[in-house]
Amino acid sequence: MENQNPLQNGALEGAAGNGGRSGDGSALIFLGTGCSSAVPNAMCLIQPSDPPCQVCSQSLSIPPDRNPNYREQVLRWFTFHKIPRVDSIVLTHEHADAILGLDDIRAIQPHSPTNDIDPTAIYLTRHSMDSIATKFPYLVQKKLREGQEVRRVAQLDWKIIEEHYDKPFVASGLKFFPLPVMHGEDYLCLGYLFGEKCKVAYISDVSRFPSNTEYVISKNGAGQLDLLILDCLYKKGSFNVHLCLPQTLEAIKRICPKRALLIGMTHEFDHHKDNEFLMEWSEREGIHIQLARDGLRVPIDL
Repeated sequence: MENQNPLQNGALEGAAGNGGRSGDGSALIFLGTGCSSAVPNAMCLIQPSDPPCQVCSQSLSIPPDRNPNYREQVLRWFTFHKIPRVDSIVLTHEHADAILGLDDIRAIQPHSPTNDIDPTAIYLTRHSMDSIATKFPYLVQKKLREGQEVRRVAQLDWKIIEEHYDKPFVASGLKFFPLPVMHGEDYLCLGYLFGEKCKVAYISDVSRFPSNTEYVISKNGAGQLDLLILDCLYKKGSFNVHLCLPQTLEAIKRICPKRALLIGMTHEFDHHKDNEFLMEWSEREGIHIQLARDGLRVPIDL
């Protein structure tokens, strides 16, 4: 979440988005997943030294295709939008695309060879916690075995949440309501509903909406959303674990938000060409819908 006087900065997952508050109001900023390396170093750019680090600062002036030291795309948007830190993380599920960057959080934490720093809060389900503990035990274990050497890793404060929409939790001062959805018929994933003044639903990985979840976010149910951020994998056909454009548009018609932004698109989508199609659809259906993009900043009063 964007925050120029940092109060909160919650990343919903690698692929999609951050939101936040500043003295001028709230905004959502859409980010790509980026790479898993640490060159340039994130801390050198979001909290630059005087004089600045020469290697890392090159990434701000030399295009990545001509800069062998540029290996993290997400940094261009943190620096562009002046996001100084990550205060909390909210996970949707434990698939690779949502969790494999967790250790990279150390790149934007204060440097400590002994890991003696305040951890970053991370909110997740028990199922995700159990999976991560198996995949990344060193991120979860707090005590060293006798003779084990200290190694610098991301410091995370694991906070278990319940998967039901009537069990909200607060991350960095913002209340989140879990939205259970099917990500394939054998896997439950979470989206999230948040915002008090304006209602936003973020649903990144979904193939089907359970009726209770759809009711919570529908105009004809619990109330109209101001913004729906929704999964959309392919332009045609269907897929077993994600919505594709035909199903995405049908879901948006049923849910009827004031505005929708699509995420998770493959290279089949052309941003300019397909947004022209979506603009025509919007005018016909009365619901504004467009493709999101990396670096997109959406002011919204949360």
